[in-house]
Amino acid sequence: MEVIVIISSVLAVVGAVLWCYDRLSRRGGDVAGVPEPEAGAEAEDEECCGMHITCERDSLLASVSEKVEYYDDEELDRFAGRGQESYTDDEIEEFRDVLLTLLPEDIAGWGRSIQLRGIELPYPIKEELLMIVAEARRGASPAAVDGK
Repeated sequence: MEVIVIISSVLAVVGAVLWCYDRLSRRGGDVAGVPEPEAGAEAEDEECCGMHITCERDSLLASVSEKVEYYDDEELDRFAGRGQESYTDDEIEEFRDVLLTLLPEDIAGWGRSIQLRGIELPYPIKEELLMIVAEARRGASPAAVDGK
């Protein structure tokens, strides 16, 4: 019986310490030597640079730039307003051809441009775009994603 009381007491103390640590860290205090973020780091978090998968997945970066740019893909404008499930295999391949001919530094901008133009990417192309951006963020070339 004494063992149960000791274990319960230790668990209660550990729980209280963890709860205090959590409360302090959520307030932004310096907890156990963890420094507060620098002022410049907050500014970086507010802007999406186009190389973070969470930015891409949430909005395809439409909020970063309001300027529509074309990447020799004006023919894709005919797909504006269509749902991602409505594309045929040939149309999906047309999107893939454009995506795979882009320069690596143009891929995130192309994703922004497509969304700003009201074009919903076919699901497989959207996933490929996200994968390429994630690989670029990790430092791998997009060609390595294709297996080329």
